[in-house]
Amino acid sequence: MKGILELQRHYFKETSKVIFHNEKITASIFRYSSGVEAIELMNSRGRMVVLPYMGQIIWDLEFDDVDLKMKNMFSQPKKVKNITDTYGCFAFHSGLIRNGCPGPGDDYEMHGEMPCAEMDRAWLEITDEGIKICGETEYVKGFGHHYLARPSVKIFNDETYIEINITVKNLSGAEMPLQYMCHTNYAYLEEGEMKQNIPSDAFKLRESVPAHVMPTEKWLNYNRKLLSGEETLTVLNQLEMYDPEIVFFGDELDHYQKEVEFEMVSPNGCTFFTKFSTEELKYATRWILHNSDQQVGAFVLPATCRPEGFLAAEKSGTLIKLGTGEEKSFTVVTGKK
Repeated sequence: MKGILELQRHYFKETSKVIFHNEKITASIFRYSSGVEAIELMNSRGRMVVLPYMGQIIWDLEFDDVDLKMKNMFSQPKKVKNITDTYGCFAFHSGLIRNGCPGPGDDYEMHGEMPCAEMDRAWLEITDEGIKICGETEYVKGFGHHYLARPSVKIFNDETYIEINITVKNLSGAEMPLQYMCHTNYAYLEEGEMKQNIPSDAFKLRESVPAHVMPTEKWLNYNRKLLSGEETLTVLNQLEMYDPEIVFFGDELDHYQKEVEFEMVSPNGCTFFTKFSTEELKYATRWILHNSDQQVGAFVLPATCRPEGFLAAEKSGTLIKLGTGEEKSFTVVTGKK
């Protein structure tokens, strides 16, 4: 069966309801007690939960009985405007006119307006390969920017990976800025080794300290050792050093490969991976954090620029601009090998 299945908000109840089923994939819709609508797609290898009307956030992702999502403090998604108020998901779309951690002089919430944006409509596209959850939202401000965003995520028959996409079109009569990051919050794998098809020294340690980071003397000393080369971080084997977060930046990845692939390889045989085109996404961030509340091994976060704020991107010349009627699309393939 092929086709398009529109999702209507009044269909969502607190009890799960199957809305599509074939021999490969089952789609069910439900509503969390917090009021947030969700759709679960299950194939023979696992499950994915997406919030179709809330930024198309990917809340859960599991394959082969392995939870791919970071440890967090949230038992369910909250109906909020800012992603930090519901930071328990596997992945979200960070941006679009503003992105990352606001720097000095920036005046927006962390990760911008897109992560929790309310979708105007949502639907399923059913193909022979699998099922894609799609959405559409129009952003418009008087005396401001005007764009159309179409996020989507696809789960495949009998596979352990997904395809995340977002397309952005400038609907205004003026040029608009564009900053985007595919923010995948992967689980922390003890003794996991980070690998990629580009040199390890393509990543440089973040030297700035964002407002949300509260440094300790131990953390500052560890960072000094990383900067000097006395320490390296390619294997997650010093969890006591990753609080607060350790962040690396990879710049101008298109100088290395047209398509890059990153892995987190666990000694127990589990491997997470992410691949993307460097023509679309030229920058990447590596985010490691381990404490009692949050444990994350985000081995790569593909992006259009560093997540150090709007003004920083503008100053560095990495801020993308979309002309009137122009659109850009970004695609990331990620999951478990």
